Amino acid sequence: MAILLADVGGTNARLALARGDEGIYAGSIRKFRGDDHPDFDEVVRLFLEREGNPRIEAVCVAVAGPVSQGRARLTNRDWSFSEERLLELTGAGRARLINDLIALGYATPALSGEAAGYLTAPPQDGTRNGQRLVVNAGTGFNVCAVKVLPAGGIACLEAEEGHTRLPLSIVRPLAEAVGARAGEFESVEELFAGRGLAHLHAALHGIARQPAEMVVSAADAGDAAAIATCALYARLFGLICRELALRFMPMDGMFLAGSVARSVTQRLAIFQAAYLSDPLMAQIPRAVPVGVIRDDMAALHGCLAAVG
Repeated sequence: MAILLADVGGTNARLALARGDEGIYAGSIRKFRGDDHPDFDEVVRLFLEREGNPRIEAVCVAVAGPVSQGRARLTNRDWSFSEERLLELTGAGRARLINDLIALGYATPALSGEAAGYLTAPPQDGTRNGQRLVVNAGTGFNVCAVKVLPAGGIACLEAEEGHTRLPLSIVRPLAEAVGARAGEFESVEELFAGRGLAHLHAALHGIARQPAEMVVSAADAGDAAAIATCALYARLFGLICRELALRFMPMDGMFLAGSVARSVTQRLAIFQAAYLSDPLMAQIPRAVPVGVIRDDMAALHGCLAAVG
């Protein structure tokens, strides 16, 4: 008997099998390009055929889109999912659909070493409280708070942090940098998602918007305007992470995820200076270790924890 796991994004779907207490079977991991398949049903069928059609006891699928009442739809592709359909496709006795950020939350207790990507050292003074936080900045922005329960279970909390208003600690330096155009950034997501970085670059320099990945690449190549934008973004990102550290107190670690968040690590000194800049309750941000999720298989590990 095996457990079927899947991490489905707008571009690719990764699938794998896990068996008992042995964890994910590395040789089973397969990646499928979404453009090559009309729906997820075909992906599942092809994967199971390649694996010799094993008996499936449970299935868990992480989806890059909202999940409600056992149903989901990809944000960037016309693929739909349901727990009922997963049971029909696989013959499993249990099925679970979760958001991909929730999957990363489930994965965090197992992260260590290079996979954890710690930027600041975990505390050694007993301040751990079983709480972690995933901060995802990519196509969108959101967080997932994680609590490791005394009996060993994991609770992951849904949130809509990206649609909260920007705190004053960020509005002020943003206005100093871009003037009246600061009012164009109405929410946390509008500043910190990929489109926010693109918007920030345009507002800071009075130019047309460019995709976030182009701005980051230009900064890496030495473009002065892009370097200034990425430095400002890293500073503001440090400030929002400080707010999140106080709000969620993730003493076991705050983990950055998503391409835009990972770009901040190239300007770590700027991020850290902002993150630790406010003396109010400074002992909490200082005690929260900050890491980066670098393991591409993290969501699959999270699916295993969620369905186990």
